[in-house]
Amino acid sequence: MRLAKYLARCGVASRRRADEVIASGRVRIGGRVVSDPARDVDESSGVEVDGRPVFPEPAEVWLVNKPAGVTSTAREPGKRRAVVELVDSTRRLYPVGRLDAESEGLILVTNDGELANRLMHPRYEVPRTYRVTLTRAPDDADLRRLRSGIELEDGPTAPARVKRVTPRTFELTISEGRNRQVRRMVESTGHRVRSLERIRLGSLTLGRLQLGAARRLRPNEVERLWKDSAHAEQ
Repeated sequence: MRLAKYLARCGVASRRRADEVIASGRVRIGGRVVSDPARDVDESSGVEVDGRPVFPEPAEVWLVNKPAGVTSTAREPGKRRAVVELVDSTRRLYPVGRLDAESEGLILVTNDGELANRLMHPRYEVPRTYRVTLTRAPDDADLRRLRSGIELEDGPTAPARVKRVTPRTFELTISEGRNRQVRRMVESTGHRVRSLERIRLGSLTLGRLQLGAARRLRPNEVERLWKDSAHAEQ
């Protein structure tokens, strides 16, 4: 398989991050630095990252209910905790996408780079649903703007699905994953976010998982996530 995909299967990084790892000169085969992410390799090729041999490991996918103040990173050099620290696993795991530190809710942690790439890549259009509470109640015109798409500094967003829950709370579903996108969309309507929680990714929901807790997904749940990301290919 391609070197970048092999590194993802080994839990080194996601597919997209694996290209960066290769470009940085950290990968060697037979003692020589390799720069081609498309090079064919297997377990007998002697792939090393940072001087250590790497081999494919059993895939794990964990669901985490991230509290506010926890970062969506594999490691956090500051005082805040990284989301991976909430997971009881010895594997080299990393978060699937990002959920800003101030936000709470559903985030996946895995060593399956191929699945992570499919869930986060815009091509596959996997929907994400957020429960948003504002400091004051939005009117119907504000919600219509969100449904129609918002012009942001990095370009227009796709139309969102919006369902009002209470006067100040609504659920917003998008299939994009830009940096702090939901907060920026809301701010463009003249409102401020009081709380933001991701409650669904594809077919997966938080269920009764407590804030700060994590659980490993069952095989049938992982299979459904693969199906969620397959719709764009049909």
